[in-house]
Amino acid sequence: MLRTADLDYDLPDPLIATRPAEPRDAARLMVVSRSNSSRAEHLHVRDLPGLLSPDDLLVFNTTRVVPARLVGVRADSGGRVEGLYLRDGEQPGTWVLLVQGKRPRTGVRLTFAAPKGGPAGTVVLIDRVPDEAGAWLARVEDDEPQTLLARIGRVPLPPYIRRARRGAGQPEEMDSDRDRYQTVYAREPGSVAAPTAGLHFTAGLLATLAARRVERADVTLDVGVGTFRPVEAEMVDHHPIHAEWCSMSPAVRERLSRPRRPAPRVTCVGTTAARTVETYAALPDCPGRVSTRLLITPGYRWRWTDGLLTNFHLPRSSLMAMVAALLPGGAEQLKRLYAEAVARGYRFYSYGDAMLVLP
Repeated sequence: MLRTADLDYDLPDPLIATRPAEPRDAARLMVVSRSNSSRAEHLHVRDLPGLLSPDDLLVFNTTRVVPARLVGVRADSGGRVEGLYLRDGEQPGTWVLLVQGKRPRTGVRLTFAAPKGGPAGTVVLIDRVPDEAGAWLARVEDDEPQTLLARIGRVPLPPYIRRARRGAGQPEEMDSDRDRYQTVYAREPGSVAAPTAGLHFTAGLLATLAARRVERADVTLDVGVGTFRPVEAEMVDHHPIHAEWCSMSPAVRERLSRPRRPAPRVTCVGTTAARTVETYAALPDCPGRVSTRLLITPGYRWRWTDGLLTNFHLPRSSLMAMVAALLPGGAEQLKRLYAEAVARGYRFYSYGDAMLVLP
């Protein structure tokens, strides 16, 4: 089993990307191979079409990020409070929120400001949500819940980006985030974090891939707040992995399950796409929507995934463990690659550069 400490590494603060590459596909790309551990090329995401073969299959997560971050005050004390919308509650007119502030309690009214001015929105805390740390059921007092969220919600940028911006003297929120913290192919809203490997794709890059006859398959995984939580167990396999909803059509499942040795190869765009693909690979049929708690660590037997396009992830994270599981040298090889990326000035995390793991 893998020790969590074996996924630790040092990252200089200036390498935490505070803004995305411009254009999207100008992000740098480290290219490595599962079958050739000595391969390490340094290209750009725009070079991806030349690294894939006709009939290869790229799998994209088409979830859309909702404006889930909320900032406001408590009516009882006037103290600042932050919330993160997780989902609609089972009762009409309610939300499930993460609440950050001093001693939230039942009956407290929270007023959240609109980021660009205009009417604020108010919710009342009803009760804690069992088995979800920091989560509350709240009654929405103003407007239809989704209309209100669109008005008062902010882009749920990861806290490490906001901290890095503050440290660099940059504004914590930028108007460009609403567009750039979203893939160009996003469809159904449901995520509180972006599937960040997909942020590198432009309409032009997608057209070039299609012209090269690289096939595309779409799945959905609604990224939850658990993606930000570090692994705190000593052994990664003991980590209580968060649950996320994912879906795949029967047609996509049929394409993925076809025999394909030696080709075509299946490359997942991001760990969320890979988690969805491997979840469905283990099922005997194709349910329309399923909750997954799949934790992938070194030693995992990959079923349908051959390659992966992914960003550089937080230390001690389940995402690092998944990438390590795809490499023949496991976590040790991954840390060597991360050290090389640091030495070469690659940009890390959600707005950062990418790594392509080829078969």
